[in-house]
Amino acid sequence: MTPSSSHDALSVFELNRRARTSLENTLGEVWVEGELSRVSRPASGHLYFTLKDDRAQVSCALFRNRARFVAAPMREGDSVRIRAKVSIFEPRGDYQLIVETVQEAGRGALLAALERLKTKLEAEGIFDNARELPCPPQHLAIITSASGAALQDVLAVLQARWPLLEVSVLPVPVQGDQAAPAMIRALAAAGRDGRFDALLITRGGGSLEDLWCFNDERLARAIQASPIPVMSAVGHEIDTTLSDLAADVRAPTPSAAAERLVPDRRDILERLTTLTRRLENAQQRQLQQYHQQLDYTASRLRHPSERLRAQRQRLEDLETRLTRAMHYRLEQAHQRLASDQSRLQQASPERALRDRREQLDALTQRLVAAPARQIHAQRQRLEGIMRELNAVSPLAVLGRGFAILESSSGVVRRSGDTTPGEVLTARLGEGRLKVEVKRRLKR
Repeated sequence: MTPSSSHDALSVFELNRRARTSLENTLGEVWVEGELSRVSRPASGHLYFTLKDDRAQVSCALFRNRARFVAAPMREGDSVRIRAKVSIFEPRGDYQLIVETVQEAGRGALLAALERLKTKLEAEGIFDNARELPCPPQHLAIITSASGAALQDVLAVLQARWPLLEVSVLPVPVQGDQAAPAMIRALAAAGRDGRFDALLITRGGGSLEDLWCFNDERLARAIQASPIPVMSAVGHEIDTTLSDLAADVRAPTPSAAAERLVPDRRDILERLTTLTRRLENAQQRQLQQYHQQLDYTASRLRHPSERLRAQRQRLEDLETRLTRAMHYRLEQAHQRLASDQSRLQQASPERALRDRREQLDALTQRLVAAPARQIHAQRQRLEGIMRELNAVSPLAVLGRGFAILESSSGVVRRSGDTTPGEVLTARLGEGRLKVEVKRRLKR
């Protein structure tokens, strides 16, 4: 035989792809039963495991979008029955099963029917509810058995975390043929009641048969149609029923449901304590700022008497400076006069002497008159300032006939501040008087 040319050879990738296509088209979906081994649950949410029997094994992949509908616990060593497509993982050429459904071995027909019902309800949108439940609700309705341990667990957690919550128990059977119809009637009654803003459907753990009433199609539809948001907490964390999928929120256990329904009052109290402490600190800082502003404003205020003293001191300074200037000018004039007299005595002409004397007399008169005029003008200005100050002085008011009454505790502003027989001091414009209160008048 002649070897094939290079363009007739398949690449590894092409070989694996043809093998995968052939397997998927030839075998399609198959049911396989075996024992779980090497179960792996990565963070992606997918599930990888090996299905084996005493003579062979095969790798399996259960992707996240299908894994959430699997009720089987998927534990190492469990016997299961799976529906899967035969395929090949092309990058490595590994032969594997892509799992669609998982059933516990021995319950195949029952679980297969449940899987078909799940698929049907999911396609209809029965599992699409995702309404927010109030936290905490104002009035919670609990649909469960009145004698079950689940109810006691829920009530104990609610009482410990949020004792203010109003709770109504709608008792129903949670096992057997009558359970699903009873829960459907309770859901309808709660919707008509109008008092409730949250519903909890719950029961404790049990076998698949014990929990089967929560897989009732009518119950799932009733939960989805409820006008009140519903939380479902059936069995343990590994148990997933149609009620759980149809509810707005699923909790793994009854106790976990109670914890999700209400906040912990201790956390609220701690938060309130923190906020109260922060508010008190903020108020204290604000008060300190107000005190500082008040002190600053008070330091800038000046009493009229202080202003009067300052003006009087300024007038005295001006008078002192004026007096010094006058003396200085007089001293200069005397010095010039002495100099002129000396020169006249040396020259001794009569006429020049007479003229000089006349000039000297005129200068002397002007020199004497100028300080007097300046003193007079300054005195008039001082008197004007004094009149302005007296106009705003409380003593000026007393000078117009008014009086200030003073008691032992201070100035009397109202008749109610005195008592008959009390001796008061009346401060007048000039002098003081001692007066006695005879009686008080309203006007």
